[in-house]
Amino acid sequence: MPRSFADGDGDGVGDLAGLRARLAHLDELGVDAVWVNPWYPSPGVDNGYDVTDYRDVDPALGSLAQAEEFLREAHALGLKVLLDIVPNHTSHTHAWFRAALAGDARARARYLFRPGRGEGGALPPNDWESCFGGPSWTRTTGADGRPGEWYLHSFAPEQPDLDWRNPEVRAEFVDVLRFWFDRGVDGFRVDVAHGLVKQDGLPDALGRDRRTEEHPGWDQDEVHEVYRQWRAVADEYEPPRVFVAEAWVARRERLPLYLRPDELHMAFEFDPLHVAWREGPWRRVVERGLAVAQLTGAPSAWALTNHDVVRQVTRYARSQPPEHGSNVSERARWGSEVPDLELGRTRARAAALLTTALPGLVYVYAGEELGLEEVEDIPDELRLDPIHTRSGGRDPGRDGSRVPLPWSGEHPPFGFSPPGAPAPRLPQPPRWAALTAAAQARDEGSTLSLYRRALRLRRELLTGPEPLRWCEAPDGVLAFRRGRVLVQVNFGPAAVALPPGARLLLRSGPAPEGVLPVDTAAWLDAGAP
Repeated sequence: MPRSFADGDGDGVGDLAGLRARLAHLDELGVDAVWVNPWYPSPGVDNGYDVTDYRDVDPALGSLAQAEEFLREAHALGLKVLLDIVPNHTSHTHAWFRAALAGDARARARYLFRPGRGEGGALPPNDWESCFGGPSWTRTTGADGRPGEWYLHSFAPEQPDLDWRNPEVRAEFVDVLRFWFDRGVDGFRVDVAHGLVKQDGLPDALGRDRRTEEHPGWDQDEVHEVYRQWRAVADEYEPPRVFVAEAWVARRERLPLYLRPDELHMAFEFDPLHVAWREGPWRRVVERGLAVAQLTGAPSAWALTNHDVVRQVTRYARSQPPEHGSNVSERARWGSEVPDLELGRTRARAAALLTTALPGLVYVYAGEELGLEEVEDIPDELRLDPIHTRSGGRDPGRDGSRVPLPWSGEHPPFGFSPPGAPAPRLPQPPRWAALTAAAQARDEGSTLSLYRRALRLRRELLTGPEPLRWCEAPDGVLAFRRGRVLVQVNFGPAAVALPPGARLLLRSGPAPEGVLPVDTAAWLDAGAP
């Protein structure tokens, strides 16, 4: 997230200047592309996911000219650039929504305004709940001061949902895609790709959970018309531009619909964000992901964490999460547990070797390569996430995974900002002095060094067509082979011997020669397949 990555202009907020100054870090890490969270003008209610203008850059982050320079500099290093596009909703400060509230009927038709139910329309139009807590509807007030219609917001009230049945909405976003593609953007991560179109008539959800059950506000068939149009636009460019979907579906058999040859190019695998740290559940996650890839021809997009979930070091440092769980409930449930961060970091390093060895693409969230944990002791008055506010403080929200990165030095802000800059809004823990990028670059045993070696070896040995074949292994050990590389991950209950005759390429942690300890992963050269 640019606001948490690096502050280049000294105002305490990460920006494009900071991102450009740290491109060398990304190049040395060994990644092929950079995904940038929303950099558009925004009041910042939801960390930039409430967009005021889709064709510009937020002044707090820089300028459109700086964005174009960043694209040129990234491309010069061989890095592709993906942006976030936020099509489900705008900010309440967007010109369209301001016009809608002022009575412009044409602008109003671009959103989902409805009369209320009950006497005088005092009740929301349906029973939908916001993903951030509370009802999905807010009532407006007319120019005469009297209560008016309600508008739909699947997230915060400051994020009104667009009506994707309106052809003006569809035409607007096609133009937005072209605006950025023409400036060299290589693709988009599509926020809430499963949202957009709502079931005609907006019927009650009848208590169905958006995350785990079919819901009239999610995953409607008409959304695929949108992505077929977008794909046609992307294919006009040379090279063709790409899309990766954030698509949560209640039934896994629905996900391949987003990945048909004339729709989106890939979709994130979300199971690794919640899977229990055990061999059986992890094998099922991999098998399901590879089955979708085989069915669709689209590459798997693996990720261990992102800006919406608890960082994996902390997830693995606590009691096992459910295989399919809510990020919000995990944070609430774990609030009283004390994490064993040493254990969590050990497991996170092993998980990194597991996922980087899989077929498909691997996404690394900023700070993951440093082994950062979730920051859970942020004072309530400093929290920014609307989840925290809308839950009445019961849920801490996502700020703990968005704390600014530590780059160098012994004390906060650890090189995030130039000397003399204001402190970042989200405070860094002093213990991160040992986790700065500068400190880890000097340590061959650091998490940063592990990621650099893993990504280099992945490029050298595992980016070809080698299929994954499962291998026999001791109890609790997940083992598979791709080409000549044998991967083993020991989920317990005891240390095991590495296969005789196999040459060790990389191990996630220290161990005696020939041994794979519990919570450790290894890559081995097992010879020709």
